[in-house]
Amino acid sequence: METDFGGGEDVLFSRRGKAGIITLNRPKPLNAINHSMIKAIASALEAWRQDDQVQCVILKGEGRAFSAGGDIVAVYREGRAGNSPHAFFADEYRLNSAIAHYPKPYVSLIDGIVMGGGVGLSFHGSHPVITENALFAMPETAIGFFPDVGGGYLLSQLGAYGRYLGLTGHRIAAGDLAASGLIRTTVATEALPQIEAELCDGAEVDALLARHAIHIPRESDKETLAEINDLFSRATLEEIVEGLEASGSDFAKQTLEMLSARSPTSLRVTFRQITRAEGRSIDDCLVTDYRILRQMLIGHDFYEGVRAALVDKSRDPSWQPATLEDVGEDEIERYFSAPEGGDLEL
Repeated sequence: METDFGGGEDVLFSRRGKAGIITLNRPKPLNAINHSMIKAIASALEAWRQDDQVQCVILKGEGRAFSAGGDIVAVYREGRAGNSPHAFFADEYRLNSAIAHYPKPYVSLIDGIVMGGGVGLSFHGSHPVITENALFAMPETAIGFFPDVGGGYLLSQLGAYGRYLGLTGHRIAAGDLAASGLIRTTVATEALPQIEAELCDGAEVDALLARHAIHIPRESDKETLAEINDLFSRATLEEIVEGLEASGSDFAKQTLEMLSARSPTSLRVTFRQITRAEGRSIDDCLVTDYRILRQMLIGHDFYEGVRAALVDKSRDPSWQPATLEDVGEDEIERYFSAPEGGDLEL
């Protein structure tokens, strides 16, 4: 049974048996999430929360990606037109919180690319499930942004490995993602239709996923993981960079090259965001994300990064400030202060 909660053709809703199904339906832009989709999904979750006939929610994506993130180009254009796009992010973060606290099983079937806003829609739910095709990243520092949507909360749980992923934006495949602990279950992509059908029939979620679970070995070797744990567990960003410079390994050289291409401001903010998130609740972290977001939207690097990566596609961002040394502590402190108008209410 099809149900309309808004969002047009970009996101589809249906009721099948005992499940409410959400399908991200923008395959060409890799299911990039826009504002109307966020509001529609929030409406659906609220309606299904109160519907005793809906025992679980299923979230999936159409096409080769689950979701590559938020529709950042649309946000860029809004900002460049003089319209502050912070309402998009406020509603997105509220949705992330609602998913994290949802009282019914929330099963995300992640088959393909999952990044940024797609992570926020799926990983905070009770049952994020990946297939062997999963490809994960929080690549925001490459566009002068930061791992929002509760990304700091998630990455802080991984210790040094989370810092590495957040700072570099490095993409990891299913084996490394499963081993990280961010997801609970890996299944074969060919099993997804059967899993969906059984959920609609009212199957107990944990037992069902356990029956279909498979193991995929890590892609990263032990030496690389040991170097990440050593270097990215250091107390400051400067110590991490110094350690990479002193290492001389191929991994260290590649990582330094990645970091040198990232926004220095984003690196400073992201390092503090992730370390600050340790031991905090998801809601605390989302409030912090909104503080950072409001400052990013009036700064330079976000718009410059999106221009270079996604609009002109010239890959030549001119960051301001241009080096880590030029980003002062006073400057970073502003990103963690309450914005004009007050903190986000969840």
